[in-house]
Amino acid sequence: MSGLKIPKYKEMSMKHKLNVYSKPKYVYIPLISSNDENITVLVNIGDYVFKGSQIGRRKGNFKTPIFSSVSGSVIGFEKRTISSGKSVKCVVIENDFKEKIEKGFKQVKKLNNITKEEFVETIENCGIVGLGGAGFPTYVKYSTHQKIHTLIVNAVECEPYITADYFIIKEKCEEILEMIDAILEINNIDNCIIAIKTTNKSLMTIFNKYIGTYLKIKVVLVPNIYPMGWERKLIKEVTGITYEKIPSEKGIIVNNVSTIYAMYQALKLNKPMIERIVTFSGFGLKKPQNVLVKVGTPVDEVINYIGGSYKTKKLVMIAGGPMMGTKVDDLVITPEVNSVLIMEDDFECDVQECLRCGKCINVCPANICPVLIKDNIDDTSALKSMNVDKCISCGLCSYICPAKINVREYVSIAKEKVGK
Repeated sequence: MSGLKIPKYKEMSMKHKLNVYSKPKYVYIPLISSNDENITVLVNIGDYVFKGSQIGRRKGNFKTPIFSSVSGSVIGFEKRTISSGKSVKCVVIENDFKEKIEKGFKQVKKLNNITKEEFVETIENCGIVGLGGAGFPTYVKYSTHQKIHTLIVNAVECEPYITADYFIIKEKCEEILEMIDAILEINNIDNCIIAIKTTNKSLMTIFNKYIGTYLKIKVVLVPNIYPMGWERKLIKEVTGITYEKIPSEKGIIVNNVSTIYAMYQALKLNKPMIERIVTFSGFGLKKPQNVLVKVGTPVDEVINYIGGSYKTKKLVMIAGGPMMGTKVDDLVITPEVNSVLIMEDDFECDVQECLRCGKCINVCPANICPVLIKDNIDDTSALKSMNVDKCISCGLCSYICPAKINVREYVSIAKEKVGK
């Protein structure tokens, strides 16, 4: 499997301390979970909700709950853009700034005393999802009957600009290690590997300060290539193991490091998924930095709060990283949003005919042939034989293309066609 060294620009958002934006006048809580809009709405206009009140729940499989991130009144329903670029129905809540919390927030003093059933139930009921970008319900991974021998904590953060995971480790290392230790104990997992990049050796120093008593946990350095944070590539790198469909087949669970801390808050405080650290960066921002933001907060409010953007430049907003992110006109924060980039709009370029150089094939970590998929974009039967479903949308094919063809877009279209 391939990959590439690409410029990172991470130092831009590391110059400032972690900031907090906690007072949006309104929040817009999207009624969607894991890309499913089949949500039972639990509130009506005029209802008063607390911080942590459940306002919706996904139907069918993966019954993930959705929560209010503020206390206040439900004033309506409105469509807003989320990180996929999709416009979805949201519950609009007017913040009363009283921070009244839902009854049931409690403290569990000893995490290791929790049973596996209580563990799974709590992270399900608190709506904990993967915070690395996918948003997959975390409890599902731990509901397996397969024997799990290794937990891999993904702290690689391989996309350029993004440093949200870096800051969660810097701020909450002790809590992260405590949670990992509890996960191993509760789920009878043999060991844990925390993966960080070779360029983040300062994080190794932070971990080493606390890790001495945790004999089942080790920190390993992985190469600084993209997309090293891809689950399949990371597992192969740190264990040598490959798998067919999901990691649990081979006794492995992978969690993003920010997800680990969200689990800690759920189990220690019964705190649901209502906020997260987001990296705000890019050459269009005056003061790139990381900010703790409530779910449902409009992004433009946060940008103004941290100093704003350069108005003299033509700018574009990207939800996520520059490689896998989505260009959007506006955005509300959801658990999947690890980064918001404000970039100079230089995406328009002179596109040439394909040079048949094969670079997109050589660099593809999923071992598919992007250029052939592009060539056969109108032939659905041919596309079905090209493993388009294996594409992880990493963007390397577009990044490497000397003809400036947006190959990733063609492959994404192909995935939609084959999936129908």
